[in-house]
Amino acid sequence: KESKHLEPKKTITMNRIRPYVDRALEVFLMVLMGVLVLDVLWQVATRYILNNPSAFTDELAGFLLIWVGLFGGAYATGKRQHLAIDLLPQRISPLKKPYLYLFINFVIALFALTVLIIGGFRLVYLTYTLHQTSSALEVPLALVYIVLPISGILIIYYSICEMILNIRAIANSKQTATV
Repeated sequence: KESKHLEPKKTITMNRIRPYVDRALEVFLMVLMGVLVLDVLWQVATRYILNNPSAFTDELAGFLLIWVGLFGGAYATGKRQHLAIDLLPQRISPLKKPYLYLFINFVIALFALTVLIIGGFRLVYLTYTLHQTSSALEVPLALVYIVLPISGILIIYYSICEMILNIRAIANSKQTATV
């Protein structure tokens, strides 16, 4: 028998699918922003040109702003472009930075879990069981609020990806220190 070199199987890791999640979120945000722009343009046109303001555009714009804001926050987390106070990372040694970023991403994930996912699901469940609908569009508010847990899941996904990178950086720094 010939001995064949066995290559390790390529596993689907979180960081391998990250570009696809990024792209899907980018496209979705572009669509949401496009619909928001068209909605506001229609609002302006019906109000000032037709002198008969559309009844649903204000409510739709509000809902779209909520979705753009929360999905945009998840996207910014994934791109590491969210607001941050970088005073502490500037003052600590490069060897300790991965530990700090690991802690920061853990806190972000914990916040997303407790507030966005758990709190968001509770809000969705409450509005669903009470059969609450929006006044102009008559859309179930549970569909509007589902953005909370979905964006929370995305934020946790990105935080875990970053934590994996930080753990690898810590392991690499320990290997180079022992060599």
